Amino acid sequence: MSTTDIARAAGVARGLINHYFGTKRDLYLEVVRRMVTIPGPSPQVMSPGSLEDRIDRSVSWFLDRVLRHSKTWLVAVGGVGHDADVERILAEADELAADRVLEFVGLADVRDHREQLRAMIRAYGGMVKAAGREWLLGDHLNRDQVHVLLTSTLLTLVRDTFPKVTS
Repeated sequence: MSTTDIARAAGVARGLINHYFGTKRDLYLEVVRRMVTIPGPSPQVMSPGSLEDRIDRSVSWFLDRVLRHSKTWLVAVGGVGHDADVERILAEADELAADRVLEFVGLADVRDHREQLRAMIRAYGGMVKAAGREWLLGDHLNRDQVHVLLTSTLLTLVRDTFPKVTS
């Protein structure tokens, strides 16, 4: 598909795509970035409540997004070859995701042992990706089972594991 075809499908002039994104490859990289970067939470997700409620809402919100964009999400988390630019975008998205999760669970301001907490969240992120693939492709876990797995694991990390690391 050419840049002209993309512009036509989007209902804009080709020059606008070039102006805002540069080359077709730059547009592709921006699409990848948008699909793998977790946006800021909605007000409903960040509303007050118990840790369990906040985790439950954040996992539900995430699974809704995954389902809405399942094909693109599966491609992104499954790897897209050995493209250094895409790999950099995926690594940046993982770093941002770690910060977002700490924000979701109310630990955004923790400074002591922050890198250890972020490393644990990145490890949790690997499990999130694997669980999502099992749900969407494997036909072994349904959405409710993935929800229980992710909420229980995150709750255990925050309530039981993090305090052991930060003490």
